[in-house]
Amino acid sequence: MFIKEIEPSELEEWLKQETPPKLIDVRTPQEMAQASIANADAMPLVALPLRFNEVPDNEKVVFYCRTGARSGQACMFMEQQGYKNVYNLRGGIVSWARHGLPVEPMIIQQ
Repeated sequence: MFIKEIEPSELEEWLKQETPPKLIDVRTPQEMAQASIANADAMPLVALPLRFNEVPDNEKVVFYCRTGARSGQACMFMEQQGYKNVYNLRGGIVSWARHGLPVEPMIIQQ
């Protein structure tokens, strides 16, 4: 199965659009608290099978994790559920940060 990937610089441009893509962080809450991309929603990979119906199917959705492996799994799962507009952030938040793009801690509401 082919997973669509997006480079950090391209995602940066998408996020500036009038209708930016939905960003979903699939890491653990502990990882998210260290550094996240602004305005991302938290949905740890283990919760995705139970919560995937919360993901909009009518807009672009970009999943990310630390290096892109877990978010790639998320994309494959979502495509198996019939979603067409899902993208994996190539290299994850590590690549995002290496490109000098901003990160901030995510506050997880319990």
